[in-house]
Amino acid sequence: MRVLVPWQSLVDSMQIPGVEPVLWNINDGEPPAADVLVTERPLDPSHRMRVGRIAGLKHVHLLSIGYEWVLDHLPEDVALSNSKGAVEDSTAEHCLALILASLRELPRAYQLQTEESWSRLWTSSLHGSNVVVLGVGGVGTAIIERLKPFKPAKITGVASTARTINGGIDVVSIENVHQLLPSAEIVICALPHTPQTQGLIGKEFMDRMRDGALLVNVGRGPIIATAALIKELETGRLRAALDVTDPEPLPVGHALWNAPGCIITPHMAGNTGQFVELVSELATRQVQLLSSGQTPLNLVR
Repeated sequence: MRVLVPWQSLVDSMQIPGVEPVLWNINDGEPPAADVLVTERPLDPSHRMRVGRIAGLKHVHLLSIGYEWVLDHLPEDVALSNSKGAVEDSTAEHCLALILASLRELPRAYQLQTEESWSRLWTSSLHGSNVVVLGVGGVGTAIIERLKPFKPAKITGVASTARTINGGIDVVSIENVHQLLPSAEIVICALPHTPQTQGLIGKEFMDRMRDGALLVNVGRGPIIATAALIKELETGRLRAALDVTDPEPLPVGHALWNAPGCIITPHMAGNTGQFVELVSELATRQVQLLSSGQTPLNLVR
Protein backbone atom coordinates (compact mmCIF):
# COMPACT_ATOMS: atom_id res chain seq x y z
CA MET A 1 0.00 0.00 0.00
CA ARG A 2 1.54 3.29 -1.13
CA VAL A 3 0.96 6.25 1.23
CA LEU A 4 1.76 9.90 0.53
CA VAL A 5 2.76 11.82 3.68
CA PRO A 6 3.79 15.48 4.03
CA TRP A 7 6.54 15.22 6.65
CA GLN A 8 9.75 13.17 6.87
CA SER A 9 8.91 12.26 10.47
CA LEU A 10 5.79 10.49 9.16
CA VAL A 11 7.84 8.62 6.61
CA ASP A 12 10.05 7.45 9.46
CA SER A 13 7.10 6.40 11.65
CA MET A 14 5.36 4.43 8.89
CA GLN A 15 7.91 1.67 8.45
CA ILE A 16 5.08 -0.85 8.50
CA PRO A 17 5.17 -4.20 6.66
CA GLY A 18 3.31 -3.84 3.36
CA VAL A 19 3.36 -0.02 3.49
CA GLU A 20 5.46 2.22 1.25
CA PRO A 21 5.50 5.75 2.69
CA VAL A 22 6.36 8.44 0.13
CA LEU A 23 7.25 12.02 1.08
CA TRP A 24 4.94 14.39 -0.81
CA ASN A 25 3.44 17.67 0.33
CA ILE A 26 0.35 19.05 -1.34
CA ASN A 27 2.04 22.48 -1.48
CA ASP A 28 5.02 21.22 -3.47
CA GLY A 29 3.82 19.99 -6.85
CA GLU A 30 1.81 17.43 -8.79
CA PRO A 31 1.21 14.14 -6.93
CA PRO A 32 2.48 10.65 -7.68
CA ALA A 33 0.11 7.68 -7.70
CA ALA A 34 -0.86 6.30 -4.28
CA ASP A 35 -3.48 4.33 -2.37
CA VAL A 36 -3.64 6.68 0.62
CA LEU A 37 -3.03 10.40 1.06
CA VAL A 38 -2.19 11.88 4.46
CA THR A 39 -2.27 15.65 4.09
CA GLU A 40 -2.50 19.03 5.70
CA ARG A 41 -4.57 21.86 4.23
CA PRO A 42 -2.70 23.48 1.30
CA LEU A 43 -1.47 27.02 1.80
CA ASP A 44 -2.66 28.02 -1.67
CA PRO A 45 -6.36 27.19 -2.27
CA SER A 46 -5.58 26.45 -5.94
CA HIS A 47 -3.56 23.42 -4.82
CA ARG A 48 -6.61 21.70 -3.33
CA MET A 49 -7.47 20.17 -6.70
CA ARG A 50 -4.28 18.10 -6.54
CA VAL A 51 -6.14 15.64 -4.31
CA GLY A 52 -8.31 14.66 -7.27
CA ARG A 53 -5.27 14.00 -9.48
CA ILE A 54 -3.81 11.12 -7.43
CA ALA A 55 -4.09 7.97 -9.53
CA GLY A 56 -5.31 4.93 -7.60
CA LEU A 57 -6.40 6.90 -4.53
CA LYS A 58 -8.68 5.04 -2.09
CA HIS A 59 -8.47 6.98 1.16
CA VAL A 60 -7.61 10.51 2.33
CA HIS A 61 -6.68 11.21 5.95
CA LEU A 62 -6.56 14.87 6.99
CA LEU A 63 -4.19 16.25 9.61
CA SER A 64 -6.98 18.54 10.84
CA ILE A 65 -10.60 18.45 11.94
CA GLY A 66 -11.95 20.64 9.14
CA TYR A 67 -12.58 18.79 5.89
CA GLU A 68 -14.86 21.07 3.87
CA TRP A 69 -12.00 22.23 1.65
CA VAL A 70 -11.38 18.77 0.20
CA LEU A 71 -14.94 17.66 -0.60
CA ASP A 72 -15.21 19.32 -4.00
CA HIS A 73 -12.00 17.61 -5.15
CA LEU A 74 -12.55 14.12 -3.75
CA PRO A 75 -13.76 11.37 -6.10
CA GLU A 76 -16.97 9.70 -4.92
CA ASP A 77 -15.31 6.35 -4.26
CA VAL A 78 -12.54 7.75 -2.04
CA ALA A 79 -13.01 7.49 1.74
CA LEU A 80 -12.20 10.42 4.03
CA SER A 81 -11.13 10.66 7.68
CA ASN A 82 -9.96 13.51 9.90
CA SER A 83 -7.91 14.08 13.04
CA LYS A 84 -10.73 14.49 15.52
CA GLY A 85 -9.35 14.23 19.05
CA ALA A 86 -5.88 15.53 18.19
CA VAL A 87 -6.59 19.18 17.40
CA GLU A 88 -9.16 20.41 19.92
CA ASP A 89 -6.89 21.21 22.87
CA SER A 90 -4.37 23.32 20.96
CA THR A 91 -7.16 25.26 19.22
CA ALA A 92 -8.95 25.94 22.50
CA GLU A 93 -5.71 27.08 24.11
CA HIS A 94 -5.06 29.52 21.27
CA CYS A 95 -8.62 30.80 21.52
CA LEU A 96 -8.07 31.65 25.18
CA ALA A 97 -4.81 33.40 24.27
CA LEU A 98 -6.64 35.56 21.71
CA ILE A 99 -9.39 36.43 24.18
CA LEU A 100 -7.02 37.40 26.98
CA ALA A 101 -4.67 39.34 24.68
CA SER A 102 -7.59 41.39 23.37
CA LEU A 103 -9.41 41.96 26.65
CA ARG A 104 -6.23 42.87 28.55
CA GLU A 105 -5.00 45.18 25.75
CA LEU A 106 -1.69 43.34 25.22
CA PRO A 107 -1.08 44.85 21.74
CA ARG A 108 -1.45 48.33 23.27
CA ALA A 109 0.81 47.35 26.17
CA TYR A 110 3.45 46.14 23.73
CA GLN A 111 3.23 49.41 21.84
CA LEU A 112 3.82 51.29 25.12
CA GLN A 113 6.80 49.02 25.78
CA THR A 114 8.35 49.91 22.42
CA GLU A 115 7.80 53.57 23.28
CA GLU A 116 9.36 53.03 26.74
CA SER A 117 6.20 54.56 28.19
CA TRP A 118 5.10 53.47 31.67
CA SER A 119 1.41 54.29 31.14
CA ARG A 120 -1.00 52.12 33.09
CA LEU A 121 -3.95 50.68 31.21
CA TRP A 122 -7.42 49.86 32.49
CA THR A 123 -8.91 46.92 30.61
CA SER A 124 -11.91 44.63 30.37
CA SER A 125 -11.83 41.11 31.79
CA LEU A 126 -13.03 37.59 31.11
CA HIS A 127 -13.96 37.43 34.79
CA GLY A 128 -17.59 38.52 35.05
CA SER A 129 -18.22 38.59 31.30
CA ASN A 130 -21.16 37.05 29.47
CA VAL A 131 -19.75 34.64 26.85
CA VAL A 132 -21.48 33.02 23.87
CA VAL A 133 -19.78 30.07 22.14
CA LEU A 134 -21.02 29.27 18.62
CA GLY A 135 -20.45 25.54 18.11
CA VAL A 136 -20.21 22.97 20.89
CA GLY A 137 -18.40 20.17 19.09
CA GLY A 138 -14.94 19.07 20.12
CA VAL A 139 -13.33 22.50 19.81
CA GLY A 140 -16.24 24.44 21.31
CA THR A 141 -16.48 22.08 24.27
CA ALA A 142 -12.72 22.34 24.89
CA ILE A 143 -13.02 26.14 24.83
CA ILE A 144 -15.88 26.09 27.33
CA GLU A 145 -13.87 23.95 29.74
CA ARG A 146 -11.00 26.45 29.60
CA LEU A 147 -13.32 29.42 30.09
CA LYS A 148 -14.76 28.15 33.37
CA PRO A 149 -11.72 28.80 35.64
CA PHE A 150 -11.76 32.48 34.62
CA LYS A 151 -15.19 32.87 36.26
CA PRO A 152 -17.24 34.47 33.50
CA ALA A 153 -20.69 35.53 34.62
CA LYS A 154 -22.29 33.14 32.14
CA ILE A 155 -21.34 30.81 29.29
CA THR A 156 -23.97 29.90 26.70
CA GLY A 157 -23.42 27.49 23.83
CA VAL A 158 -25.10 27.69 20.44
CA ALA A 159 -25.68 24.64 18.24
CA SER A 160 -28.20 23.14 15.84
CA THR A 161 -30.33 21.83 18.72
CA ALA A 162 -30.95 23.17 22.23
CA ARG A 163 -29.72 21.06 25.16
CA THR A 164 -27.64 21.15 28.32
CA ILE A 165 -24.00 20.04 28.38
CA ASN A 166 -20.95 19.92 30.66
CA GLY A 167 -22.62 20.08 34.03
CA GLY A 168 -25.19 22.76 33.35
CA ILE A 169 -24.03 24.80 30.35
CA ASP A 170 -27.11 25.86 28.40
CA VAL A 171 -26.99 25.33 24.64
CA VAL A 172 -29.40 27.44 22.60
CA SER A 173 -30.63 26.58 19.11
CA ILE A 174 -28.82 28.58 16.42
CA GLU A 175 -32.20 29.94 15.28
CA ASN A 176 -32.36 31.85 18.58
CA VAL A 177 -28.78 33.13 18.67
CA HIS A 178 -29.83 36.75 18.02
CA GLN A 179 -31.54 36.83 21.43
CA LEU A 180 -28.17 36.29 23.14
CA LEU A 181 -26.14 38.94 21.34
CA PRO A 182 -27.28 42.17 23.03
CA SER A 183 -25.98 40.97 26.42
CA ALA A 184 -22.81 39.13 25.30
CA GLU A 185 -19.44 40.79 25.92
CA ILE A 186 -17.63 37.98 24.08
CA VAL A 187 -18.84 35.94 21.09
CA ILE A 188 -16.65 32.99 20.07
CA CYS A 189 -17.03 31.18 16.75
CA ALA A 190 -15.92 27.55 16.75
CA LEU A 191 -18.19 26.42 13.91
CA PRO A 192 -17.23 24.46 10.80
CA HIS A 193 -17.68 26.03 7.38
CA THR A 194 -20.84 24.66 5.77
CA PRO A 195 -23.48 26.13 3.44
CA GLN A 196 -25.53 26.84 6.58
CA THR A 197 -22.75 28.74 8.39
CA GLN A 198 -21.45 30.66 5.36
CA GLY A 199 -21.82 34.35 6.23
CA LEU A 200 -23.73 33.55 9.43
CA ILE A 201 -21.99 36.41 11.24
CA GLY A 202 -23.03 39.19 8.92
CA LYS A 203 -24.36 42.72 9.26
CA GLU A 204 -27.61 41.73 10.97
CA PHE A 205 -25.73 39.53 13.45
CA MET A 206 -23.20 42.27 14.26
CA ASP A 207 -25.89 44.94 14.53
CA ARG A 208 -27.34 42.97 17.44
CA MET A 209 -24.02 42.70 19.27
CA ARG A 210 -23.51 45.13 22.14
CA ASP A 211 -21.13 48.06 21.85
CA GLY A 212 -17.57 47.09 22.75
CA ALA A 213 -18.16 43.35 22.34
CA LEU A 214 -15.31 41.07 21.28
CA LEU A 215 -15.80 38.70 18.32
CA VAL A 216 -13.38 35.75 18.26
CA ASN A 217 -13.08 33.35 15.33
CA VAL A 218 -11.19 30.05 15.54
CA GLY A 219 -13.69 28.30 13.26
CA ARG A 220 -13.47 29.23 9.59
CA GLY A 221 -13.05 32.61 7.92
CA PRO A 222 -16.10 32.59 5.60
CA ILE A 223 -18.47 32.33 8.58
CA ILE A 224 -17.86 36.05 9.16
CA ALA A 225 -18.76 38.62 6.51
CA THR A 226 -15.42 40.43 6.32
CA ALA A 227 -16.67 43.69 4.83
CA ALA A 228 -19.31 44.05 7.53
CA LEU A 229 -16.73 43.33 10.24
CA ILE A 230 -14.30 45.92 8.90
CA LYS A 231 -17.01 48.58 9.08
CA GLU A 232 -17.70 47.74 12.72
CA LEU A 233 -14.00 47.77 13.58
CA GLU A 234 -13.39 51.08 11.85
CA THR A 235 -16.13 52.73 13.90
CA GLY A 236 -14.66 51.23 17.07
CA ARG A 237 -17.99 49.67 18.05
CA LEU A 238 -16.71 46.07 18.02
CA ARG A 239 -13.37 44.36 18.59
CA ALA A 240 -12.15 41.15 16.98
CA ALA A 241 -9.55 38.43 17.49
CA LEU A 242 -9.18 36.19 14.45
CA ASP A 243 -7.15 33.07 13.75
CA VAL A 244 -9.00 32.57 10.46
CA THR A 245 -10.03 35.12 7.85
CA ASP A 246 -11.84 35.46 4.55
CA PRO A 247 -9.95 35.60 2.25
CA GLU A 248 -7.19 33.33 3.48
CA PRO A 249 -4.28 33.77 3.28
CA LEU A 250 -5.04 37.44 3.95
CA PRO A 251 -3.46 39.44 1.11
CA VAL A 252 -0.89 42.16 1.68
CA GLY A 253 -2.65 45.51 1.88
CA HIS A 254 -6.04 44.08 2.94
CA ALA A 255 -8.00 46.47 5.17
CA LEU A 256 -8.39 43.85 7.89
CA TRP A 257 -4.63 43.85 8.65
CA ASN A 258 -4.72 47.33 10.14
CA ALA A 259 -8.33 47.55 11.29
CA PRO A 260 -8.48 49.08 14.78
CA GLY A 261 -9.22 46.75 17.68
CA CYS A 262 -8.36 43.63 15.70
CA ILE A 263 -5.81 40.92 16.53
CA ILE A 264 -4.96 38.52 13.69
CA THR A 265 -2.97 35.30 13.83
CA PRO A 266 -2.27 33.32 10.62
CA HIS A 267 -4.44 30.20 11.13
CA MET A 268 -1.97 28.86 13.69
CA ALA A 269 -4.22 27.62 16.49
CA GLY A 270 -3.14 24.02 15.95
CA ASN A 271 0.52 24.76 15.36
CA THR A 272 2.15 23.28 18.46
CA GLY A 273 4.64 20.48 18.96
CA GLN A 274 2.02 18.55 20.93
CA PHE A 275 -0.43 18.84 18.06
CA VAL A 276 2.13 17.48 15.58
CA GLU A 277 2.84 14.55 17.91
CA LEU A 278 -0.84 13.71 18.34
CA VAL A 279 -1.82 13.98 14.66
CA SER A 280 1.25 11.97 13.66
CA GLU A 281 0.36 9.17 16.07
CA LEU A 282 -3.20 9.13 14.73
CA ALA A 283 -2.06 9.15 11.08
CA THR A 284 0.28 6.21 11.72
CA ARG A 285 -2.52 4.32 13.46
CA GLN A 286 -4.84 5.00 10.51
CA VAL A 287 -2.32 3.58 8.05
CA GLN A 288 -1.85 0.50 10.23
CA LEU A 289 -5.61 -0.08 10.26
CA LEU A 290 -5.96 0.46 6.51
CA SER A 291 -3.03 -1.81 5.67
CA SER A 292 -4.53 -4.63 7.74
CA GLY A 293 -8.01 -4.25 6.24
CA GLN A 294 -9.60 -2.83 9.39
CA THR A 295 -11.99 0.10 9.64
CA PRO A 296 -10.14 3.39 10.15
CA LEU A 297 -10.99 5.92 12.83
CA ASN A 298 -12.87 9.19 12.39
CA LEU A 299 -14.50 8.38 9.08
CA VAL A 300 -16.21 11.43 7.64
CA ARG A 301 -17.53 9.49 4.68
